[in-house]
Amino acid sequence: MLRDRKVYVLKDEKLRAEVIQLHYDTLVERHGGQWKTTKLVTRNFWWPRVTKKVKKYVEGCNTCQRNKNRTETPTGKLMLNAVPEKSWTHISVDFITKLPLAQRYNSILIVCDRMTKMAHFVPTMEKTLAKGVVRLFPDNI
Repeated sequence: MLRDRKVYVLKDEKLRAEVIQLHYDTLVERHGGQWKTTKLVTRNFWWPRVTKKVKKYVEGCNTCQRNKNRTETPTGKLMLNAVPEKSWTHISVDFITKLPLAQRYNSILIVCDRMTKMAHFVPTMEKTLAKGVVRLFPDNI
């Protein structure tokens, strides 16, 4: 069946994938990329959303993914955090949630000083909002 002098490929995923593979994995145009493959396929073949199918095939190519160049700059060496000079100037805050209900609390707010490693454990509710945490901090620390 022809459409605009191009062969219409029936709705058979294996057949469509084979057509793409024949144009993508050839010796001449080996792994040419999405746009080059789309251009080669659409010279002689057509089906609805052919570009989308070619893109999906190219993105799933194992060989291309393994040989892909990395675009991000390499990360530098790990740097140590600065050691605090005074206690309670650098703190870490964390929550332990999904605890069994005890005295109407089901979570714990943990505030730890980085210098002395002193920690405060404040019982709270899991649904506590940021405003509630702000109020808990001066009342308990």
